[in-house]
Amino acid sequence: MRPTPSVAPPRVAVLADDLTSAGDGAAPFRRAGHPARVLLSGSPLAGHGQEDGVLAVDLGSRLLDETAAGDRTREAARALAGAGLLLKTVDSTLRGHLAAEIRAAREGSGRPAVVIAPAFPAEGRTTRDGVQYVRGVRVDESEFARDPAHPVRTADLARILPEAVLVGPDRTDGLPELLTEGGLFVCSAETDADLDRLVAAVPDHRAVLWVGSPGLAAALARHHALPALAASGELPPAVRPLVAVGSANPATRRQLALLAAEPGAVSADAPEGLRTADTLVRILHTPHERRADPAELTRSLAASVAALAGHAPFDGLVLTGGETAEAVLRALGAHGIDLHDEPEPGIARGTLTGPGAVPRIPVVIKAGGFGDDRALLRLHALLTANPA
Repeated sequence: MRPTPSVAPPRVAVLADDLTSAGDGAAPFRRAGHPARVLLSGSPLAGHGQEDGVLAVDLGSRLLDETAAGDRTREAARALAGAGLLLKTVDSTLRGHLAAEIRAAREGSGRPAVVIAPAFPAEGRTTRDGVQYVRGVRVDESEFARDPAHPVRTADLARILPEAVLVGPDRTDGLPELLTEGGLFVCSAETDADLDRLVAAVPDHRAVLWVGSPGLAAALARHHALPALAASGELPPAVRPLVAVGSANPATRRQLALLAAEPGAVSADAPEGLRTADTLVRILHTPHERRADPAELTRSLAASVAALAGHAPFDGLVLTGGETAEAVLRALGAHGIDLHDEPEPGIARGTLTGPGAVPRIPVVIKAGGFGDDRALLRLHALLTANPA
């Protein structure tokens, strides 16, 4: 990706390491009245900036090595440094190249103070004394420690960023003084109210680099809410939607099992099984047995979706897993997504955008570990306008 520094600065810029992170970082601002667009990695930034809008950029950096991820993040932060609000999203379970990307974003943006708050209370991800938890379990002792592609090695943010100052919820009143000296500040939070207090405590939001997950994005969006956008109408219901699942997260696999058990559902790990299926529930997924290279499985799934588009076209998509979503949309020729709404916390819905040949079909993207067991059932029902 080669962002151009001449892009018009948006009101809000979101730098993300994968597509779901870009979508769920921008979606709360869309709900708060901001027009919002998500761009795939490699898409040109020129022409997408809006003074009153949100531009979320998928850097695709989670798939890179640490050095390359830092370089790409630094360049993007430099290109979008003029944004009124600059948010670097991070995974709420601390997967990815957190330290390298945070330091690179700080350098590229030129903002000396960095406020880091990875908590996402709506999904049970909390930060206590600088340690990250998932529903009360340290993330390095949870299922995310066994992620086949990006296992979590430590839950301790003080180990990831040893130069950072830890700030508890009871110390946010002292943040203004701390921020004047610059530095990295890891802020603990266990509730949305903690995040709201943190956001309210920072006197000049343009002067800092914000780093966090959808929880912090939502708190910032609440603080910077605009009058509601003119109603854009409901998205057309899909008659032949497709659910594409590439995540190996146990939560997603439980969601997949429930959806696949629906009457008439057709589920396959290759497109041949879906081409002639006359059903409202079509599911294409990677194999449950994850012996192959995760990146190769993702590429194969994306190619299968593209092949299916030519033989049994779909008119709506549910995509689970950031790398899966990015690979699928790229295979379809899309540049990104114009956001419509946020149907659930951390889940984004919109329409495909790109060259003229790309159909503007509805798409829902969800990170692999998000949602309860019925999440895919609800998202499929949302696309088809049939209550789950």
